[in-house]
Amino acid sequence: MDSTRRSFLKKTAYVTAGFTGLGRYVATAEDPQAYHNEVDQFGPLVADPARILDLPEGFSYVVLSRTGDFMSDGYRVPGAPDGMAAFAGASGQAIIVRNHELTPDRTFQGPYGVRNELFGRIDRGKLYDAGKGQRPHLGGTTTIVYDLQKQSVVREFLSLVGTSRNCAGGLTPWNSWVTCEETVELKGEFSEADHGYNFEVPVTSEPRLATPVPLKAMGRFNHEAIAVHPKTGIVYQTEDRGDGLIYRFLPNTYGDLAAGGKLQVLGLKDYNPGDTRNWPEIGGKKIPVGQPLDVVWMDIDNVESPSDDLRVRGRALGAVPFARGEGMWYGRDDFYFACTSGGAAKKGQIFRYKPSVYEATEREKEAPGTLELFIEPNDIHLVEYCDNVTVAPWGDLIIAEDGVGKNYLRGITPDGKIYTLANNGYRGQAEFCGVCFAPNHPTLFVNIQTPGITLAVTGPWDQVRRH
Repeated sequence: MDSTRRSFLKKTAYVTAGFTGLGRYVATAEDPQAYHNEVDQFGPLVADPARILDLPEGFSYVVLSRTGDFMSDGYRVPGAPDGMAAFAGASGQAIIVRNHELTPDRTFQGPYGVRNELFGRIDRGKLYDAGKGQRPHLGGTTTIVYDLQKQSVVREFLSLVGTSRNCAGGLTPWNSWVTCEETVELKGEFSEADHGYNFEVPVTSEPRLATPVPLKAMGRFNHEAIAVHPKTGIVYQTEDRGDGLIYRFLPNTYGDLAAGGKLQVLGLKDYNPGDTRNWPEIGGKKIPVGQPLDVVWMDIDNVESPSDDLRVRGRALGAVPFARGEGMWYGRDDFYFACTSGGAAKKGQIFRYKPSVYEATEREKEAPGTLELFIEPNDIHLVEYCDNVTVAPWGDLIIAEDGVGKNYLRGITPDGKIYTLANNGYRGQAEFCGVCFAPNHPTLFVNIQTPGITLAVTGPWDQVRRH
């Protein structure tokens, strides 16, 4: 297990009145983004000699997991770690459930070894799609039990198997993780089941495979992320397509997603032609930053969508398209979600949805929920290709970038000011993903998808001024 320690240097600039967040870069010849942060907080990042993660002075990281290592259950750590969430465990532990965005052809990164030599050990009753024994689907989730005080992994194991391209997802108030398939592959020559569904994974500290039940009533489409309203149990969903929609799932029973429910799509009241992407080539009104717009929700049927036309039929109902909806998170009564290629520069937008006080009731029309374009910087030095998101304990939004060059963890204050939290030290297309905080300890977890590592970041978070 690797660790990097940096000495703590207390600075009066750590807490700046009116803002929360982490610091600005020091200008260097290879860092043209040096002076573009909008908030100074914790000072410059310190270059990591291991070239993994540059952090502000006083912060440190530990590598929890690496692709290819053996886990506690005898399988290998799968590659392409993506979305994840952390839950409070017993005795000061965190239980992290982590997605793996793998397809059947990536056996070299799968849990069964480079030739699937461990595949025969898996319980077929817990496998969603065995690929007819020839091309097993390699996506799914793993679980890490992590001792927060000792900064060490207690155990690590597979927790869902046989799904495909598990990209993001979301945590639930009833202590589970919903993992989302970012694919619409149908049953075929080497697939035993249709894909494009959500699956629920219980949070457990003991090795156990979840029963792979596709949550079909939530819709079959190119899923990315979900977020749950804790009071109502309503689930909001993003779709990773250039013309994707935002969906709302109204479960029949709170906390039981498998019991079915109603799927709806989001439209904007009195706002035509109703396009949120703000692309230059699209005519009509542009969505302004910071202006709440009334939302309408419309029922949609045939949600298993064998023709992959859910978004097309939604548009015909009056739903508005979004430019590759990706990460989504609930915090402080609002839902935030990222649109990776939205905006005039096609470099990313962040939206905020504020539910109605009468959300999903007969009185919803009296005070509808509102959608606000929270930020659209159109400046790659501030944000480029925002992907996974989370809400920090102090209220700021933390976003993970997925660009083609350098990638950063960025922070956004409630009033829309942007700052830099970390720099990915890997060269090439090394995507940040899975950013989340432990609910019972000041620790941030994050993945670097290539080469496939999971890290825990600690430091003087208590210096952050709460909103």
